[in-house]
Amino acid sequence: MSANETPTGSGTSLAARLAAAQGVLLAGAIVLAGAVVAGGLSVAVALLIGAGLLVGALIPARRRPVARALARFGTAETTLSAPAPVDSRLGALVQALPEAALLLDPRGTVLVANAEAARTVASVRVGDPVSFAVRVPEVLEAVRSASADGEPRRVEFAERVPLDRWLQASVVPIRFGPAGERRKPDATLLVLRDLTQQRRVEQMRVDFIANASHELRTPLASLSGFIETLQGPARNDTPARERFLKIMGEQARRMSRLIDDLLSLSRIEMTAHMRPEAEVDLVAVVNHVRDALAPLALERGVAIAFVPPAGPVMARGDRDELIRVFENLVENALKYGGAGEEVTVTLVRDGGEAIVGVRDYGPGIAPEHLPRLTERFYRVDTAHSREQGGTGLGLAIVKHIVARHRGRLVIESRPGEGATFSVRLSARFPKDEKTEVSSAA
Repeated sequence: MSANETPTGSGTSLAARLAAAQGVLLAGAIVLAGAVVAGGLSVAVALLIGAGLLVGALIPARRRPVARALARFGTAETTLSAPAPVDSRLGALVQALPEAALLLDPRGTVLVANAEAARTVASVRVGDPVSFAVRVPEVLEAVRSASADGEPRRVEFAERVPLDRWLQASVVPIRFGPAGERRKPDATLLVLRDLTQQRRVEQMRVDFIANASHELRTPLASLSGFIETLQGPARNDTPARERFLKIMGEQARRMSRLIDDLLSLSRIEMTAHMRPEAEVDLVAVVNHVRDALAPLALERGVAIAFVPPAGPVMARGDRDELIRVFENLVENALKYGGAGEEVTVTLVRDGGEAIVGVRDYGPGIAPEHLPRLTERFYRVDTAHSREQGGTGLGLAIVKHIVARHRGRLVIESRPGEGATFSVRLSARFPKDEKTEVSSAA
């Protein structure tokens, strides 16, 4: 043992300890000297404080109370943040799962997170507690309970931030020992399944049935009331009978239009996966629509303006369905675009696509309504739509027909500036082919 070491120094010399603490001792000496000079501290007290600092510097670091506490804290933190090793085969299995999956240790620390989990829960990180990523009390309680008693759980919950979505959490405890052994799980598998699309489809089905029932119930109630009146008080009232029969005819036609639209929508949905193979001239289709709706335009005092291109524009499609698309769009423009104005139909080329646009100069549509215009039975103004004889299914039919033709429907509108409905379809322009053939000749 050297002269500079002590038995209790655990191999650390006094000189080394003093050298390590020289900065603290020097600062303490300066402060104490300043206090004595200023008269705020007596020399005897200053010497006692200085002796205490010197003794503290000589105590080995591992025996200092604060150092021991910090060491314990650091050890505990390291233990919590370091996840247990995971068998590579188990990790690969979790990574291969098609749904978001997290493998947790018994304390709820994330051991493995697959790629889908990173997309579903953006804040998930291996080594963090699962509560850092999933902040749903019901899910965290299910994880704790499953880790305690080994029973699987299933929880459904909704999130509003950052997106409005529904998720299902399946918590499955895992034991690595024999199958019949009853002990606490070695790990927990948390699988998150996105139910958002399923819930939206269910809600759309409920809304569709409710809206269809309502749309049919109103004219049926009207017909029943008029029939009872004609059978009773108005039995011999000829003027009233004529008036009632006219209204009954309108209500019957309204129900007929609704049923026709429902059947059309059903047929289109059944063949949505089958793209039409025939070729249709879009110029001829638009001309047919303009001629068919000319009487309605004349009745409302609105002109339908259409300047056709020089040659045909051929697109793969079903002629009757495309006529239905442009009839619905032009008819909507005539009904809701404001009387006394003009409805402009354009057919222009954009690369390999043809764009058919229908523009009105009416009051326009508020921005909050635009994303929902193609929903079934959605109306900006319900009362006005019913006055015009609308069923609330026209734009839904347009959207489904355009989707079947592998096209796109674009809606642009600003309040007070009218609205433009554009249909983009892949098309062929025979005029260009004739030009190329002539040039080659």
